[in-house]
Amino acid sequence: MNQLDVLIICAHPDDAEISVGGCILKWVKADKRVGIVDLTMGERGSRGSGELRLVEADEASKRMGIAIRENLRMPDCFFEANEENKLKVIEVIRKHRPKIVLTNALTDRHPDHARAASLVADACFYAGLPKIETSNAAWRPQAFYHFNQDYYNQPDFVIDITEFMDEKIEILHAYKSQFYDPSSTEPETPISGNDFFEFIRARARDFGRPAGYQFAEGFILARPAGVQNLFGLD
Repeated sequence: MNQLDVLIICAHPDDAEISVGGCILKWVKADKRVGIVDLTMGERGSRGSGELRLVEADEASKRMGIAIRENLRMPDCFFEANEENKLKVIEVIRKHRPKIVLTNALTDRHPDHARAASLVADACFYAGLPKIETSNAAWRPQAFYHFNQDYYNQPDFVIDITEFMDEKIEILHAYKSQFYDPSSTEPETPISGNDFFEFIRARARDFGRPAGYQFAEGFILARPAGVQNLFGLD
């Protein structure tokens, strides 16, 4: 069994790349096995289509060099944290046995992000209960964190992505239907302007500055974290 080091479970294709694309590149370079599971195809977004976004997600995944990417095809905008969907997420957690799970923030502009955060949090806990039966054995990740995306959530810790900032932006260009494309005739959205990439850089600068990094990505703890000593903290 090829266990994942990190599994990112998020609402839409491109959520992971926007929020933790730099970290993904950093971990892959360090020979960590990273996977992404998108809950929906993002088929009700203002631009593109679900099928097109699957193609774009595949291209982004190849560029990042991740180990796996799956889509659970829950209904965009209307998925719920019900028993059926919790079991779907439990199953992928048990299948890939990640050491760490990352998901959307509990507070964000898109309502799907908050629902995804709650759904994945529940599933991470329930995946460790043997009496919930699925095709794979019980497994609970060692750690579970939320990431930042659109709204600013005060991070509990940040990770330096300075080396990977430019490559992160390049990978976002794989989502041609969603981000800046001067030839597009589709509706403008909060992320379709060229200035969105400036926002991504500015947010990363903001997260990095207190820790002395040029660029960083920020994370929110689901519970207090333990450290062995103070000397490994920047």
